Amino acid sequence: MRKILIIGSGKSSSYLIKYLLSKSEKENLFIIIADKYIAKTKALLNNHSNSKALKLDVFDNVSRAKEILAADIVISMLPARFHLMVAKDCIKHSKNMLTASYISDEMLALNNKAIEKDIVIMNEIGLDPGIDHMSAMKVIDHIKEKNAKITLFESYTGGLIAPESDNNLWNYKFTWNPRNVVLAGQGGPAKFVQQGHNKYIPYNKLFKRNQKLEVKNYGSFEGYANRDSLKYREIYGLEDIKTLCRGTIRKVGFSESWDVFVQLGMTDDSYTIENSMDMTFRDFVDLFLPYSAKDKVELKLQKLLNISESEPIWSKLLEIDLFSSQKTITIDKATPAQILEFILCKSWTLDPNDKDMIVMTHKFIYELNNKKYQIDSNMVCIGEDQTYTAMAKTVGLPLAIATLAILNSKITVKGVQLPVNKAIYNPILKELIDYGIEFNEYEIPFQTQN
Repeated sequence: MRKILIIGSGKSSSYLIKYLLSKSEKENLFIIIADKYIAKTKALLNNHSNSKALKLDVFDNVSRAKEILAADIVISMLPARFHLMVAKDCIKHSKNMLTASYISDEMLALNNKAIEKDIVIMNEIGLDPGIDHMSAMKVIDHIKEKNAKITLFESYTGGLIAPESDNNLWNYKFTWNPRNVVLAGQGGPAKFVQQGHNKYIPYNKLFKRNQKLEVKNYGSFEGYANRDSLKYREIYGLEDIKTLCRGTIRKVGFSESWDVFVQLGMTDDSYTIENSMDMTFRDFVDLFLPYSAKDKVELKLQKLLNISESEPIWSKLLEIDLFSSQKTITIDKATPAQILEFILCKSWTLDPNDKDMIVMTHKFIYELNNKKYQIDSNMVCIGEDQTYTAMAKTVGLPLAIATLAILNSKITVKGVQLPVNKAIYNPILKELIDYGIEFNEYEIPFQTQN
């Protein structure tokens, strides 16, 4: 049997595993899930005869290399910073590899070695990045085939709570790694191009700058710029485009409220706090406020950030028990970001029957025969429960489909790759429709930009 080694089995792995197991008989597959903690993995495998849960310390170089050598293809579901060591093993042993993470400079530097070994290391083949690239390139290539000129491309994606499970003031719950949510936006300034001018937004201003978005049949959202959009001019073949921005979607009002944590310094992950164990939530907040012999913590925060009790922001802070003197932090020597994550997990963890929602929206403006046209392309996916989430579905299925396509020599590119050419994205997008992941495209009258 052909062995597929999946290293790591976090929140986004459920559909990946489900898909591959469903294909295992017909495609002669044996799926090995390697993780340090395998209890949840065993539940997902459900004693399937074509699978095995393997306890693996990914930092054990000998054990890791042994499992990679024995596999026919490798999927890394580890945190992004650990992909490189897996990739080097895959190159050494001539094994194809896939990840859903952003491609790093260090990974790109392995391109020539991967080509020499006649393997592909496919990156950014999840949701965002992944489905965003493929769905965007489908429209971009279609417009280019008309010999039209694309002048604007904006793309926003968000992992949200489904309307039927939306029962808190933030309109948000954790549908993927909470740590990544808390640290979002800290990888350098957001970079994009607007009307021909490069723009940069530093982290401390990121959540103050958002754009209103409308998604047909789903209402109003807001988006903030994400990472480095400038590099996608070359990746998408849009070197001369006037406006290009990629970003993250949230429900209206989220960014303004989240900015309270940013301005206080609660999302900082660069240092640890002494005596964090048994500190109350209230004590934690007070660490970031000016000293006052008479003012309560609430009043000090209101004065510092100019927030009144009548504002929606204040109600949101109260809802997560931020000022509780009874609830305590049970992690020692924690960073501010770790403590904030701990606090938010108390309120934002999915209930067993909660459903999440993925929203992705693209906007294109192009010129043809001296006329301007606008295309909106939207995708909304609703999860089943807290295990088979929309996030896991939209991350895991593209990975799984691409894995099988590489095994069956339907994807034959070599080197360090992204899924931006037709030979890769067309069959994957087509199969995703069978699983309810489908884009609705609307050509609408051009709307003058403000």
